[in-house]
Amino acid sequence: MATIEAQAPAKRKGPPGGKVAKYNWLGGSLSWIWLIIAMLPVYWIIITSVKTQSNYFVTNALLPPKSWTFDNYKLVLENHVIHYFLNSVMVTAGAIIPAVAISFMAAYAIVRGIDNRFLRFTNSLFLMGLAIPLQAVIIPVYLMIIKLHLYDSLAAIALPSIAFAIPLSVLVLTNFIRDVPKELFESMRMDGASELGTMVRLALPLTRPALVTVTIYNGLGIWNGFLLPLVLTQSDNERTIPLALVSFQGQFGVNVPAIAAGVMLTTLPIIILYAIGRRQLLSGLTAGFGK
Repeated sequence: MATIEAQAPAKRKGPPGGKVAKYNWLGGSLSWIWLIIAMLPVYWIIITSVKTQSNYFVTNALLPPKSWTFDNYKLVLENHVIHYFLNSVMVTAGAIIPAVAISFMAAYAIVRGIDNRFLRFTNSLFLMGLAIPLQAVIIPVYLMIIKLHLYDSLAAIALPSIAFAIPLSVLVLTNFIRDVPKELFESMRMDGASELGTMVRLALPLTRPALVTVTIYNGLGIWNGFLLPLVLTQSDNERTIPLALVSFQGQFGVNVPAIAAGVMLTTLPIIILYAIGRRQLLSGLTAGFGK
């Protein structure tokens, strides 16, 4: 008589080591609370930008208006915001491109010539630059711009921005290039490549995440910069976006909804830039700032 053997039910496979997966409810809850706190100012700016100036002072600041209006955006566009936007673009691009190029070449020279005393001294100077805030040297910078006859020009904003963007960029790029295996450099040298060819064909592609990181990080600071345009420019024609928002402040009041609409328009390029380089930005931050 054939016997029927009962098959034991298959055991569910759990995590390695027999450990039961546990959810960090406390960490998840705190993360959501922090996300709400961080997004609250963004929410306030959005709903404020579609309110009228009269309704802003009589309604709850955190409640959306009953009737939305886009007159604030129209007012901002009518106040030559496109011209100020182009000024900010020229200042940011004119400062970021030279700063990143100089920082990359300096970082490559520091890593490849680590036994050179002059390069070690140069690296120390770059690190010292991180300890000097802009507010502490704004008067010497102002005097130098006057001596160079660049006052009230976009170049007066771009040149100091280059100088203040280089130290941090060199630090991040140096740490990133130092992680490239030395065997790759030796292989390029044995193949007859020059230092310039090695830098362009080897170091440049491998450090792309770090380049995106320093570009976005410094670009954000230059785009939102207020002190340099305020001190080094005077005419309305040379205003940048942050300084142009002050024009919505009158003698007896401030048009808060119009300022909120202007802030929304100025943050769009930063959001787009972050969306494009988000992955490389995070990897560059992990490799550069995690040292």
